[in-house]
Amino acid sequence: MQIFTINLKDYYPFLGKNNLDPTITAYLPYNLKEMGWETRKRPTIIVCPGGGYGFCSEREAEPIALKYVANGFNAFVIDYSVAPAHFPTQVTEIAATLELIYENQNNWNVDTNKIAIIGFSAGGHLAAHYSNVYNCEKVRQFFPNSKPVNATILSYPVITSNLSQTHVGTILNVAGKTPETEQEFNFFSCDKQVSKNTPPTFIWHTAEDAIVPVENSLLYASALAKNKVPFELHIYPLGVHGLSVCDSTVYNKEQLSQATSYNKNWLEHSLNWLKLTFQLD
Repeated sequence: MQIFTINLKDYYPFLGKNNLDPTITAYLPYNLKEMGWETRKRPTIIVCPGGGYGFCSEREAEPIALKYVANGFNAFVIDYSVAPAHFPTQVTEIAATLELIYENQNNWNVDTNKIAIIGFSAGGHLAAHYSNVYNCEKVRQFFPNSKPVNATILSYPVITSNLSQTHVGTILNVAGKTPETEQEFNFFSCDKQVSKNTPPTFIWHTAEDAIVPVENSLLYASALAKNKVPFELHIYPLGVHGLSVCDSTVYNKEQLSQATSYNKNWLEHSLNWLKLTFQLD
């Protein structure tokens, strides 16, 4: 497997303004010549860690990538810019990531028809937001042919900008201020941006999440249903916020609980869903 890190500003210098330095770390399995797979194209997943747009969580970065790599995916973890950087910075960095993936699709063995994005908490907001506004004016001014993703996975995501239902810090950080107008509230509420063109989506959350209320996932699922976008939704009864892969990769043994272990099958469900959505063997 190749593992390497790319500084996005080396390819797109404007992404380095104000001392920003977003990076992507690639995890690319080798194609086995012994199996005759030299030209095999792989599905690919872009990983957006959480952290309230204030930092990027390590627990929701490489541990996630390695799970998908083990199941035949290329993976790219984006260490995106955080506060005081705000929209459109982060979605523009996702657009840049996709530009590089497309430009290197042959060298990196990428099937560009099978690119998914996965996000956790605030990273879920980023993944959902990009999935819907990737072609908005503020992104297209930097990348006139910004690319969509083909599937979205949202893990306990921040969705709404309704301050009574959201994680307030996430919305303040991504918006750069408290949204004031209805237009601003709607723009940063990912459920309000869903359309018939929104990619198929997998969502999971826990009912007792005390940091990001489960209503966020329910709002997004409802919007998907109204727009007839295929989706799968899992609400687990127990479990704290930020479960990641729900195993000893990200938890000390004494921290693991029956509820945490019960919830870890979200990963298997998401893989099966991707196989169905992408029609993988």
